[in-house]
Formats: sequence, structure tokens, C-alpha cells
Amino acid sequence: MTAVIEVSCINCDMCVPECPNEAIYFGERHYEVDASRCTECEGFYDQPTCIAVCPIDCIYLAKTDVLA
Repeated sequence: MTAVIEVSCINCDMCVPECPNEAIYFGERHYEVDASRCTECEGFYDQPTCIAVCPIDCIYLAKTDVLA
């Protein structure tokens, strides 16, 4: 699975510095997650920290095979 940021993202920058894998980047209109780098914070945090710090709850986990 990987974190996915919805289009409702307000680009608040809360998630970017929290990502230990530098998987979050600014896409065409909002932040996006590089699925090949996202590890759901395994080995760093108990849960995906981007989800924990998002003030508008626009980040969720999705199966990577669904995204392809």
C-alpha cells in the first residue's frame, strides 16, 4: 500500500517535512506521493505520519496495484 493525497489537498506543507522517505512532492496542482518511495513510515513511525499530521484528512492508504 501507499499513501495517496486527494485533490482536496490545500498544499499546507504539513506532510512534506514529516516524510522520512522524501516520497511527497509537489505535483501539477497539489502534493502527491511517489508510490515507489512510500513505505507507510515502516521502521520510522507506528503509522503513516503524513496521515497523522494532515489537517484536512485528504491522505489515505491505497493498494499500489490499484494505482497502476
